[in-house]
Amino acid sequence: MTEQLTVDSREVSLAPPTRQRTIWTEMRRKAHLYLFLVPTFIFLLAFMYYPAFTALRLSLFSWDGFSDPRWIGLGNFERMFGNSIMRESIRVMLILAVARVAIIITTPLLAAELVFHLMSKRWQYWYRVLFVVPLVVPDVVTYLIWQFIFNPSVGLANVLLQNVGLDFLANNWLGSHRTVLMSLILVGFPWIAGINFLIYLAGLQNIPGEVLDAAAVDGATGFRRFWMVDLHLIMGQVKLLVILSVIFSLQSFVLILIMTNGGPGYSSMVPGLLMYQAAFQDGNFGYACAVGTALFIVIFALTYINMRYIRSETDYVPD
Repeated sequence: MTEQLTVDSREVSLAPPTRQRTIWTEMRRKAHLYLFLVPTFIFLLAFMYYPAFTALRLSLFSWDGFSDPRWIGLGNFERMFGNSIMRESIRVMLILAVARVAIIITTPLLAAELVFHLMSKRWQYWYRVLFVVPLVVPDVVTYLIWQFIFNPSVGLANVLLQNVGLDFLANNWLGSHRTVLMSLILVGFPWIAGINFLIYLAGLQNIPGEVLDAAAVDGATGFRRFWMVDLHLIMGQVKLLVILSVIFSLQSFVLILIMTNGGPGYSSMVPGLLMYQAAFQDGNFGYACAVGTALFIVIFALTYINMRYIRSETDYVPD
């Protein structure tokens, strides 16, 4: 009996360590290597986390950037949610976000599918190059070019319409509340951004060849194969690009600042631009921090919901 107990205790002592214990042991053993991450974390704390937490604190104050902050509690948030301009800007932001998501899951994916199905590897390479080269052009340059295209006097849009006999469709594209959002959505046409295209193409290239061969044997070709096989296996990339496009749409205001500055009136105003104007034009940094805090909460909630509850069929789910 004594020997049996000894053997049992020995078996218990020889049991493999838990995964968590193994990770911490490995980190302690290579602690000197983790020192190389210290400068990165210092910069993150100084330029990312500290400004973010400062903005959270200042959202509860009235502050013009120079005098001492004055505590007003939730006053900035009450003003924000009671502002009709803010409500209009939220509506505009949602329209642009939905349009951007629709674009993200169509044209870049279509281009990636077409390039992926090319038989010639040489042509695949050159098409990748052609789609990626525009990445070197700054976004501001692109926005200025499109601003010129929509110019009501000498812009390419109206000139083309007049030359084909469609003068009645010529418009002040960025100066009319009826066409300004459509014009902003058209910026970047045909919307095949390099990064989105490359992410989709990488996902398609990672599909095992055995799966594609089996689909071909089963008669799944063309659109049927795309719908039944390809789309399911790149759903992780689709989910990634959708959440990134939503985050970008909620945060971005540079396009609108350059092309319309929120006009005409407030027809193209978005919360990000309101935050910018409140801080750097009106000098109301407390209110601007409140707008930024509200955007942060919304983006954080959407990201959490996406990562926690929306899973594709190929996502890894830990035990």
